[in-house]
Amino acid sequence: MNTSSSAPGSDIDAPLSLHRERVHPDWIDYNGHMNLAYYMLAFDHATDTFFDFVGLGENYMKAKAGSTFTLEAHITYDRELMVDAPMRIDTQLLDHDAKRLHYMHFMYHAEEGFLASTNELISLHVDMASRRSAPMPPDVLAQLDRIASSHGTLARPKQSGRVISIVR
Repeated sequence: MNTSSSAPGSDIDAPLSLHRERVHPDWIDYNGHMNLAYYMLAFDHATDTFFDFVGLGENYMKAKAGSTFTLEAHITYDRELMVDAPMRIDTQLLDHDAKRLHYMHFMYHAEEGFLASTNELISLHVDMASRRSAPMPPDVLAQLDRIASSHGTLARPKQSGRVISIVR
């Protein structure tokens, strides 16, 4: 089971443990487990929670006409989840710059503690009026800097940066 810790002098958990939900009955496929499409949906819910924490959520989009678009996403499926299983999704910020965020979600069975899935993403900050990339506001960058400082104490996840292929 993953445990949270914080960097010395930091009030930000490393990793962030912000999102929890359950596997909905309509997310179950004919194999009797959570269908792969719904892993992405659950991770998207976790991204919304993470972006609210960072200051880039729906309220930001409505007030500042800025948002984020996903540029790339990669999911690993490590262990199946069944109907009504409680999920805890932790988030680790891997990197960021003025316009981009590189982060990773880790989906755990919230009671049994096993890793079920990971989701690595790169998102781009966008000015919604022009629909072009734009730098994030200073307060958001400052929050990302605080998170990065705390998350800098974490090991790089073995699932990050993977290339899909058949290893022979």
